Amino acid sequence: MDQPERREEGGEEFTSLLRYTLAGYVAGLVLGVGLDRLGLQRSGLGQWAVRTVAGEGESLFEGFFAFRQRLKGGPASMAEAYGWGKLLGMAFPWMVDAASRAVGLDVYAPAAFYIPYFYAMSDQIGANISGFVFLRRASASWGTALRRYAAHPVMLASLAVILAVPIGLGVVRLAGFSPTTQLRTALETVAANLCWVPPLVGWLRARRAAVTT
Repeated sequence: MDQPERREEGGEEFTSLLRYTLAGYVAGLVLGVGLDRLGLQRSGLGQWAVRTVAGEGESLFEGFFAFRQRLKGGPASMAEAYGWGKLLGMAFPWMVDAASRAVGLDVYAPAAFYIPYFYAMSDQIGANISGFVFLRRASASWGTALRRYAAHPVMLASLAVILAVPIGLGVVRLAGFSPTTQLRTALETVAANLCWVPPLVGWLRARRAAVTT
């Protein structure tokens, strides 16, 4: 079976992804404030909802974006692959969160920094993997795909935030921060959700390419 034609991302596509990320931030903060006012500051279900919206809300929008692109047909793009990867990575933090609570872990302690990390970054990890698969399918060999990955600004930016965010979360938790309200939960997740960085790099790359052509 012939492989679908593939193309690099465009500025318009990544601009859409940036808008989706901002919408997730706003929705998460609004939900956090609302739950606090209802007296649900430490509700586990409330934290799940706040972290999902603030950390992964854009993944839903980006998944819809990817699905819409497939319905339109035409060549596959890096932005589309990125969107599918983020959508597929959403469920993992739910399992991590539930398992941590089930074994009695103090989710407000510094050691639990990995919970907001996975809410903020599991979709980014999925996007990074999906982006690499996109490059592999468009390349003649694994070596070529790895070289293209290492030279691709969006993929490198994605890898950088995946590695940097857990360090930042750990430092902040050790410094005394604890998500003891839903608003603090939302703020922690928003701060950790640097998923806007790779799309921004893609948008800047597309603009630079347009100027030079």
